[in-house]
Amino acid sequence: MSGPFDLSGRVTLVTGANTGIGQAIAVALAKAGADVACVGRSACDETVAQVEAAGRRSVFIAADLSTTEPASRVIEQCVAALGGLDILINNAGIIRRADAIDFTEADWDAVIDTNLKSLFFLSQAAARHMIAAGRGKIVNIASMLTFQGGVRVPSYTASKSGVGGLTKALANEWAAKGINVNAIAPGYIATNNTAALQADETRNRQIVERIPAGRWGSADDIGGAAVFLASAASDYVNGHILAVDGGWLAR
Repeated sequence: MSGPFDLSGRVTLVTGANTGIGQAIAVALAKAGADVACVGRSACDETVAQVEAAGRRSVFIAADLSTTEPASRVIEQCVAALGGLDILINNAGIIRRADAIDFTEADWDAVIDTNLKSLFFLSQAAARHMIAAGRGKIVNIASMLTFQGGVRVPSYTASKSGVGGLTKALANEWAAKGINVNAIAPGYIATNNTAALQADETRNRQIVERIPAGRWGSADDIGGAAVFLASAASDYVNGHILAVDGGWLAR
């Protein structure tokens, strides 16, 4: 008998799966038994290889998620290649940094379009398939800035606050249709995107001192949370934002 975290026979689609958190999630889901479609602008050869090494099928779907055009196409390609879609992981995102007083409309739109607008329309396209199937899991990647304001990242903060609100709104509408919509809010995770912070001795020390766990998180820490929210273990979890932050918010 399979356990509550077993994803055997499930198909998952992970955006931004070529590296970092997206890659770790894709591999964790594969190790739990899922086949994985990796979506992004750049090739996911390494992720696809790791998924296949875990004994699961994988496919790369090229898509520029700065626009909503790929949403329906991506879902259709996933279903055609892997035979269905049970789990959507909305991980793809970008960030732009500048003082709020100088922030440009172009940087505002780029971040909102990728992090929030495309996330909604990809979720909508996935939900149409999932509702017809009678079940599905959608996991959005939020942020500590879903809860906090941040500095010099106004569009990123707005987008991730929106992800939190949208997670709850979609859960309200789709829970009764068999779709669980939840989110993960990563804390400080050691990836290529945070390399500059890790290399800054003063800032790195300040960050670690604030984290009760006393360390940066790893991308694998997010993978485990994703398996939980993608599996039957979370069937009665709806509209929740799970902070995986080493205790950062508790401090």
